[in-house]
Amino acid sequence: MQNSYHFGRGWSRLIPYLLLLPGLLLYLMLGVGPSMATAIFSFTDVSGVPGALWQWIGLKNYSEFLFLGVGVRDNIEPLVRTLIFCFFVTTVQTSISLLVAMLLNLKLKGTNAYRALFFIPVILGVTVNGMMWNLFLYPLDGPAQSILKLFGTRSDFLGSPQSAFAWVIFVQIWSSMGYSMVIFLAGLQNISKELIEAGTIDGATVWQSFYYITFPLLAPTLTTNIMLAVIGSLQSWAIVLVLTGGQFMTSVIGFQIYQNAFGGGMRQGYAASISMIQFLLILVVALVVQTYMRRREERLS
Repeated sequence: MQNSYHFGRGWSRLIPYLLLLPGLLLYLMLGVGPSMATAIFSFTDVSGVPGALWQWIGLKNYSEFLFLGVGVRDNIEPLVRTLIFCFFVTTVQTSISLLVAMLLNLKLKGTNAYRALFFIPVILGVTVNGMMWNLFLYPLDGPAQSILKLFGTRSDFLGSPQSAFAWVIFVQIWSSMGYSMVIFLAGLQNISKELIEAGTIDGATVWQSFYYITFPLLAPTLTTNIMLAVIGSLQSWAIVLVLTGGQFMTSVIGFQIYQNAFGGGMRQGYAASISMIQFLLILVVALVVQTYMRRREERLS
């Protein structure tokens, strides 16, 4: 059998491994290394203060977060709120981005401009989006408040526990919807037009063509978008920091990590334990969602 290896013989066979080595080392230093350090620090009381002593304390950080004292309620609420945040961001963002992608896929006049318009928030980033919406929703004399005054009403927007969390969800969806839209557009453009035309010839309505042809063929794309939305929303915290600073019942588990590690708490060991809890939460939710979506793909294939 002829040798199909393309890098020669002898020492030349090591070329691909040498080419992979820099990237692998970079991944170990910036990915695996910090992750392992976080897992180790979660069993200590390290504060992050230079020169401060620290010691091994076992599972005390975990038990404090989950079981000890009145602070448990303040810890569990962000954990539950994170799941609520994940559910609404994933479902609403996926639904709206699919609808927008289907409209833009019609290739009407100005489609390219609308694509760019919907994708701009993704480019701007979390901080710019958050500051922009903070100014727009400013409760004293912001543009949104001025519009409500025309109708004889007002709202505290980001300054009220009744509305702040809903606005955080909205801004998160608005700022990341363009990414999901682009993925759906790629999936829609890979669907053969002949299939849609065949369905139309057989008498299928627009809704029937979407439900029986387009939507099943979008199964892999839908899985990708849902997984990205689930993981991204469970990790999200910066939008909370920029919009509300964690006040008015908007704190999520990612913000708890930031607050304890860098936001004045200076308890990096404790924050590391919350990070590990967040990691397990993401792992469990992602595995459940992926298993369900893969089985759905198999049924539709």
